[in-house]
Amino acid sequence: MADLYHNRILELAADIPHLGHLDEAHGSATKLARICGSTVRVDVTLSEDGQTVTAIAVDPKACALGQAATAILAEHAVGASVEDIRVARDGLHAMLKDGAEPPRGAFWELRHLEGVRDYPPRHASTMLAFEAVLEAIEAAREALGLEAVAS
Repeated sequence: MADLYHNRILELAADIPHLGHLDEAHGSATKLARICGSTVRVDVTLSEDGQTVTAIAVDPKACALGQAATAILAEHAVGASVEDIRVARDGLHAMLKDGAEPPRGAFWELRHLEGVRDYPPRHASTMLAFEAVLEAIEAAREALGLEAVAS
């Protein structure tokens, strides 16, 4: 498993931006990877129209892979559209499950997690932050009285 935990993964895991909680979060969610016990909590605030993340806080209790994915999300979520985040989540999932090319755009560093593809027990922890942020966005949209967006 040495190739899974290369230097960039460890760097990302050690330097996660926006750690903590948002006192005035519009929505929050915590996701659990049952196979390993990793969790990631995400708090978000959204723009008035509910289409853009305006603030994020993350609280990962995960392995280095889950922490690296959380760091990539947290680094690029503020200012990102809900659709951009959904596309990144779907791209990460396709990369891990279907052998697709890594996501591009703001979340391009997810490519560093490409080696996880060969370790299915690690897929869930790698996906946690992106699953949590989309659930938090849905909770925020509901709290703001906005229509749900398909996840």
